[in-house]
Amino acid sequence: MARRIVAEKAPAAIGPYSQAIAVDKFLFASGQIPINPETGLVEAVGIKEQAEQVMKNVGAVLNAAGTTYGNVVKSTCYLTDMANFDAFNEVYGAYFLMDEKPARSCVAVRQLPKNVLCEVEVIAYLA
Repeated sequence: MARRIVAEKAPAAIGPYSQAIAVDKFLFASGQIPINPETGLVEAVGIKEQAEQVMKNVGAVLNAAGTTYGNVVKSTCYLTDMANFDAFNEVYGAYFLMDEKPARSCVAVRQLPKNVLCEVEVIAYLA
């Protein structure tokens, strides 16, 4: 049975969707953008700062579901400019230990909600 996950330390959904859904032993998390959950605003400007807030938001969703970055099995990353790939990777990679790096897709998109520079969604195993 599906269970809706609500992470109070991550931004609330800005549309008709859930932050994450747990089904059996898997968590399917919606994409996180760099909204500061305390203010509801996008405050970070550059790619590194936005990626940092995105990864904090992803962590809050994982935590609310009772799991961690170490159990992420797949991520999808969206960038509005592939010129930001290296800087994004620098921040993203710091959230995973060397032997915990999940499978990943990273794609360039024309635009993201609220005109942010990056978004990350994950699938995690619930141990």
